[in-house]
Amino acid sequence: MKSTGDTIQLYKEIMGSYPTGVTIVTTADPQGEPVGLTVNSFTSVSIDPLLVLWCLDHRSGSFQAFQRSQGFAVHVLAAEQEAACWAFAGKETDRFSKIDWRWSEHQLPIISGSFGLLQCKTVQKVEAGDHTIFIGEVVDLDRDEKKDPMLYYRRNVGAIPPDWKA
Repeated sequence: MKSTGDTIQLYKEIMGSYPTGVTIVTTADPQGEPVGLTVNSFTSVSIDPLLVLWCLDHRSGSFQAFQRSQGFAVHVLAAEQEAACWAFAGKETDRFSKIDWRWSEHQLPIISGSFGLLQCKTVQKVEAGDHTIFIGEVVDLDRDEKKDPMLYYRRNVGAIPPDWKA
């Protein structure tokens, strides 16, 4: 199917109406500076070995940093991390000044307060249209059992509805 203005808009409306979790993916650029962005194109790939994937637009300002890095950290955001979600979704370059973060033992920038954290070694990059799919092997993981994950639906983020909790 050829992409036209109408089909692109319809595609965006359909995909934006598909509820997903929300993550921020981080790495270090070649100068050792932290880089990160909000991502909802994230999923599990394999249990043995533990593999995950996410996708990044080639036009993204952080594309070269992720393309050159050997690893990345996926932060599954907690419901109350809305400010971090939007800060890392925007065009601002000073994103890390808006959050509490630290360097991990894997030399990855780690955002405090996330529901879940997966630190990964990049094992494969696959070109797919105007994006690259980054596949990573999980080398370390953690979860805060006291938090709920954030959900994204029609350009809104929030907590899991109370009647969905078991």
